[in-house]
Amino acid sequence: MGDLWTELTTNRVILAKLPEATLETLQMVGLSALVTVLLGLPLGLLLRSLSADGLLPNRPVAQVLGFVVNVLRSLPFIILAVAVIPLTRAIVGTSLGWEAAVVPLSVGTIPFFARLVETAVRDVAPGKVEAARVMGSTTPKILWTVLVREALPSIVSGFTVTVIALIGFSAMAGAIGGGGLGFLAITYGFQRFDPVVLYTSVVVIVVLVTVVQVVGDAVARRLDHR
Repeated sequence: MGDLWTELTTNRVILAKLPEATLETLQMVGLSALVTVLLGLPLGLLLRSLSADGLLPNRPVAQVLGFVVNVLRSLPFIILAVAVIPLTRAIVGTSLGWEAAVVPLSVGTIPFFARLVETAVRDVAPGKVEAARVMGSTTPKILWTVLVREALPSIVSGFTVTVIALIGFSAMAGAIGGGGLGFLAITYGFQRFDPVVLYTSVVVIVVLVTVVQVVGDAVARRLDHR
């Protein structure tokens, strides 16, 4: 135990790179999560609204949109990250670094979160939607004040799962120059045969996932008044 602590406190890579890599992971996951919520939530509501028993049923559009979402969800992240490199360069100007990793991370998790939102709002009792209609509420008002409000605990739980997936994807992004803990573990831990750096990076990732899960569960329980 003493040798391990000595190694952790004297390892030059850990002392110099671990704080920076952790900050990069937090930045790329945080920004990607923000983009995912801003685009994935409306997309999930649109998927639900266009369904046969939704507020704006439109089967052809629902099928096309659902197909696109399913295709993006089915792509392995590492392949998706490579496929969107031209898009990443067009938006960020480079395909390297944590800023560039935000693009494939967002593209990969927006459809994932949208499906979770669609599932969450589908569980809202139809009677509450009908009651809002009878009272003269508009479709946007029903979406935000009835569906989102009633399904908010489930949406928060889905967002928690999405952020945890983002942390995992961010580690894979390190394999293609995305920076962060994944890049540190692969470049300095695996390729340079330094198991202390490798396992320390993994431990930090596990801690991040645990914190997100605990906080997400606590927020979901607080919002659930059933």
